[in-house]
Amino acid sequence: MKLTAILLAITLFAFGAPATSSAETPEAAAESAALAWLTLVDAGNYAQSWKDASALFRQSVSESQWQSAAAAARAPLGALISRKLQSVTFKNSLPGAPDGEYVVVQFASSFEHKASAIETVTPMKDPDGKWHVSGYYIK
Repeated sequence: MKLTAILLAITLFAFGAPATSSAETPEAAAESAALAWLTLVDAGNYAQSWKDASALFRQSVSESQWQSAAAAARAPLGALISRKLQSVTFKNSLPGAPDGEYVVVQFASSFEHKASAIETVTPMKDPDGKWHVSGYYIK
C-alpha cells in the first residue's frame, strides 16, 4: 500500500497532475465558438450562421435580415486572406445588451478587396451553457 502511494506520488511529480485544458476557460471556449461561426460566414452560409448564433442574436434580427446584412457587408470584401487573433476580453455587461457572460474577440483580418480590417465577434454564454455568437462587426 505504501509502495502504491509512493508510485502515485512519483507519477504525479514526473508527469504532472492532469492539466486543465485551455478550452475550459471562457475566453478559449468563446474564441473557438467565434472561429467556428466565422467559418460559416466566410463560406457565405449565412442561414446556418444565424441558426448557430445566440438566442439573443436570433431574437434581435430575423434570419432573412441577417442574410441580407451579412451578404451586403461581406460580399464587397471578397474572400478571406488571413485572420489573426488580436484580443480576447471577458465581460459581464455590454452596452445595449442584458448582463451575462460575453467575450469580445477581435481579429486583424485581410480580405481579397480589403487588406486590413478588424473583425469583432462577441460570443455569449447561452442558457444551454454553450458559447454562441451574439454580435459581429467589421471595421
